[in-house]
Amino acid sequence: MQHATRTLVAAFIAAALLAGCGSTGGLDGNLVDDWAALPPPGPFTPVAGVCHEADFAEVVPLGAYAPVDCAAPHRVETVHVGAFPTRDEPPATGSAELRTAFAECDNRANGYVGDNWRAGRLRLAVAVPSGPGWAAGSRWYRCDLMEVDTVEAGAKVVLRTGSLRDVLRTTSPLRLGCQQTRTGGGGVVQTLVPVPCTERHDAEFAGVWPAPDRAYPTRSAQWAPFYTGCRSVLARFAGLPADEDLAFRTDVVVRPPSAGRWRVGDRGIRCYLWLSDRRVTGTLKGAGPAELPVRTK
Repeated sequence: MQHATRTLVAAFIAAALLAGCGSTGGLDGNLVDDWAALPPPGPFTPVAGVCHEADFAEVVPLGAYAPVDCAAPHRVETVHVGAFPTRDEPPATGSAELRTAFAECDNRANGYVGDNWRAGRLRLAVAVPSGPGWAAGSRWYRCDLMEVDTVEAGAKVVLRTGSLRDVLRTTSPLRLGCQQTRTGGGGVVQTLVPVPCTERHDAEFAGVWPAPDRAYPTRSAQWAPFYTGCRSVLARFAGLPADEDLAFRTDVVVRPPSAGRWRVGDRGIRCYLWLSDRRVTGTLKGAGPAELPVRTK
């Protein structure tokens, strides 16, 4: 009797399984055709608002992309990611496309830090995809900002913690201010050394002059517009008339980008007010003609 019962139960289970295999509402015996198709792989694009411990590189392969939280030690911060127009090859150094990308990065970086980024110990650069990345469809450019130990020649990138977002919107140790010059032969300024404005000094950062997009100067006469442009910046900074007497009130130190940075689109000129005949304490911002009289000798 028990044997007959077990046989009947087994037959019932077998029939149920066979019925299930033949039904259209359950499993159809194919374990893969019910999965949705995966989307085709797309080109890699980095993100903004992250930091990178590695040194800046103009070309970034996918394997080198390793973003970190900006609270961790890092050297580079991505402030914006843009896209090039469709083209077959990466833009060459000095190309109109790369200069346009730098101009966009320049504008985005200013908004990111809260002022012209050149008003601080900062450097902006543009990174692009590698050749294989470009072949795979990547068309991005990355706007990378870095803290440097000086804005003079020989600057080194600083390993820092914390984001640069809004860093120049208020008082900051990164902001350029009063300076002490170091001169060489002929009284030419060789180096500007930052000092507290409470100490005696002979120079002060006045602002940035946006140079027109033209060839990089190679002769002395071609630098004249840079000095004229910086003098207009000095006049606004110190509250002085922008007239023919301005050159007799104060000297000027002009710090343009290097020829290499000029080729990629950097047109911002750092301008410094310079007192070649004396030293002062305190800022000369808004000082006016009383504090900066016309010098007669």
